[in-house]
Amino acid sequence: MTKSVKMLLLLAVLLLLAGIAGTWYVMQPARGKLVEIVQDGKVLYTIDLAAAQNREILITAPDGSRNVVRIEDGTIFMADADCPDHTCVKMGVLVSEELPIVCLPNRVIIRFQKGKL
Repeated sequence: MTKSVKMLLLLAVLLLLAGIAGTWYVMQPARGKLVEIVQDGKVLYTIDLAAAQNREILITAPDGSRNVVRIEDGTIFMADADCPDHTCVKMGVLVSEELPIVCLPNRVIIRFQKGKL
């Protein structure tokens, strides 16, 4: 093998390892249990998942769009939305501080509260 092939192989291995490390970091379970539901940059709800009762929260925007957030057994997820692609619903349960649940068309975000344990 030539020197350039060895360098390319080394670079490919390093990129693979960086990708694995990045994925591991993003998918780490959240340390905190305080969750914020945000719409248009305004915090609508701050919820302690450790103490929250099972319930559904209906979020309605001035334009009539709606999202249904469900809290179930210490987890939170988008149960329903009237957006066209339902990407937020397909995201499942919120597990990572680095990967919030986002509904772009309805401007709703479910995220762990930063810096709070």
